[in-house]
Amino acid sequence: MREKLQVLFEILPFLREFHNRIFVIKIGGNVVKNEDSKKLFAKSVVLLKYMGIKPVVVHGGGPEITQMMNQLGMKVAFSNGYRVTDEKTMHVVEMVLGKMNKEIVTSLNNEGAKAVGISGKDASFLFTSKDLSNGDIGYVGKIEKVDTELVEVLLSKDYIPVIAPIGFGEEGRSYNINADTAAAEIAKSLCAEKLLLLTDVDGVLKDGKLISYLTVRDAQLLLEEKVVEGGMIPKIQCAIDALRSNVRSVHIINGNDHLSLLLEVFTLEGVGTMIKNG
Repeated sequence: MREKLQVLFEILPFLREFHNRIFVIKIGGNVVKNEDSKKLFAKSVVLLKYMGIKPVVVHGGGPEITQMMNQLGMKVAFSNGYRVTDEKTMHVVEMVLGKMNKEIVTSLNNEGAKAVGISGKDASFLFTSKDLSNGDIGYVGKIEKVDTELVEVLLSKDYIPVIAPIGFGEEGRSYNINADTAAAEIAKSLCAEKLLLLTDVDGVLKDGKLISYLTVRDAQLLLEEKVVEGGMIPKIQCAIDALRSNVRSVHIINGNDHLSLLLEVFTLEGVGTMIKNG
């Protein structure tokens, strides 16, 4: 019993440091792929909330969107890692992300939180234009402006915002936004203490070994030397972008381990990769 109580004293410095600070937590569909994983993720986020931290959740849903498109007999195509999104695909994106959003909200509420689901379309929260950096691949969006008023109101009223990365553009158009990018832009606009990217790997790896700590310069070199590849590239790029703004640290961790979020936040050694300025 004494050992268990001692843990509370060990996390006291973290509680002092992070009290009333905003954490933006991005999760992919693989992290909340079933009811058990949703419940364990919700428990961790609600615990952060009751410890005085202000969590903001941003979720993706790529695997679920692909699965639904396959079931409907639709063609699935990607360009440089971005989903080619025609009008019919955009309808599927909104449907799937809307369903996931409500499921995550329900899981958080079941654990005693007050969670509210929104998308970037609500109150024109994420104003978006067509992203042409990979050619014209349809309704793929680039965030032009983040209006944080809605999220700030929710946080001030003790709610946990759960955000689907769907942007709002000219003439009321909807845009599919990369969830890592959306989370980074939201974190920057909210001056978040931390941006936590929960994925299905332990963090940034080099020669199969976890890199526990990186500076922005280190991370840039990993990109230049092509040490990282695939889905880790946009995560590193988002991390660098967020840190060059006003986010204090970015963490890439394995969300499939239900304790990883708490261990990363409340221990000095952490369990994933932390990236900071320096």
